[in-house]
Amino acid sequence: MPGTNDVTWGQESGSSATTVHINFTTDSLQNGLTVLYHVDRSAPVVAVNVWYNVGSKHEQPGKTGFAHLFEHMMFKGSRNVPDGAHWSMLEAVGARGGADVNGTTAHDRTNYFETVPSNHLALALWLEAERMGTLLEALTQAKLDNQREVVKNELLQNRGPYGDWYEVMLAGVFPEGHPYHHTIAGSMSDLDRATLDDVRAFFSTYYSPNNAVLVVAGDIDIARARTLVHQHFGGIARRPSPTPLPDMKLPALIGREQRVVIPDTRATTPAVYLGYRVPAARDSGGPAAVILAGMLGEGRSSLLHERLVRSTGVATSANGFAIWLVDGADLLVVSAEAAAGITADSLERALVGAVTGSLAVLTQEALDRVRAGLRFGFVNGLQSMGGFGGRADRLAEGHTYFRDPNWVNTRMSRFDAVTLEDVRHLATEQLRPLNRV
Repeated sequence: MPGTNDVTWGQESGSSATTVHINFTTDSLQNGLTVLYHVDRSAPVVAVNVWYNVGSKHEQPGKTGFAHLFEHMMFKGSRNVPDGAHWSMLEAVGARGGADVNGTTAHDRTNYFETVPSNHLALALWLEAERMGTLLEALTQAKLDNQREVVKNELLQNRGPYGDWYEVMLAGVFPEGHPYHHTIAGSMSDLDRATLDDVRAFFSTYYSPNNAVLVVAGDIDIARARTLVHQHFGGIARRPSPTPLPDMKLPALIGREQRVVIPDTRATTPAVYLGYRVPAARDSGGPAAVILAGMLGEGRSSLLHERLVRSTGVATSANGFAIWLVDGADLLVVSAEAAAGITADSLERALVGAVTGSLAVLTQEALDRVRAGLRFGFVNGLQSMGGFGGRADRLAEGHTYFRDPNWVNTRMSRFDAVTLEDVRHLATEQLRPLNRV
């Protein structure tokens, strides 16, 4: 029987590293909905998190941007919930819009979540079931037109200096036709062409109980929570499973160097971005790619910051990160923004030289620093029930990305297993000119 607090905090044997174990209970409804329950009664709050197995990688040519558009449509009302009332009903019981209530779209999934006082769990479950089961009944052309313009305006507002680099990078690292070739935002022309029938078909294909996982985490009695879940979600019909994506595996290397110059009148100084194809998050080499990116450019102690900002002063900032794409391949990015008076060509030479030179100076100390940061960020997030990186989010992530909700408990062991030799080997193999955009 689950205890009052189904989470165990500790320390690794012979180490000061914090460990955490999240207990959970798995259930499934006859309509295919997977449900994960986690109990923690230390505070009277509960998180509800729904991950749908649909992201921008599932979009068809000519219909890019649909996953993000539908994230917006999901807040426009359903059979019994008026337009905008999802937010207002949850805010009325104390939830904060944006922080406690939100939806986000990624390449590999779309999620929706709310954190509420635990005595309002029934409301949160009812609202999520309402839009999963009856959103199409309230979908209108006016709502589509309205949210299409909202999304387009959002894209324009977010396109600040250097804002086009990601689109160019994806197109270079992932070949045309690959599901990661385009951005989450998609094409404005595709959005303009979207019809009500297109949007209805997208919902019917992907927003089904058998293509989702529901997580309920916090101050709950599992028996009572299970009754509420079955009451609200049990009547939603299973739909045909989406057609599986084709094999997304790619060659380890791009096979050629690509150099793209993007004129940008919004930028006051040049910036340079280098992208490399690396193993996907789901692959055995995924953790090493994340650690390599951090060693190169995460924080003021990173190799690139030390070389480009602190030592030579050619850049005002330098960064490195992996996108965390789960299928086929991932994208490792390093970047730098030029200091005053430094040309784009000079910055490019400096950044390329720093990446090349890093192969000889990757150290155990740097690896340990990055791994400690990853552990702290992960464990710190697990102090929360909901939100980004909270327990409900991580359980859903494990189920959707890694087909194993227990991934929340084994995640750090995968990073702990990465050796300096693994990182050096990955850097030698992947950080080559013929694998660079």
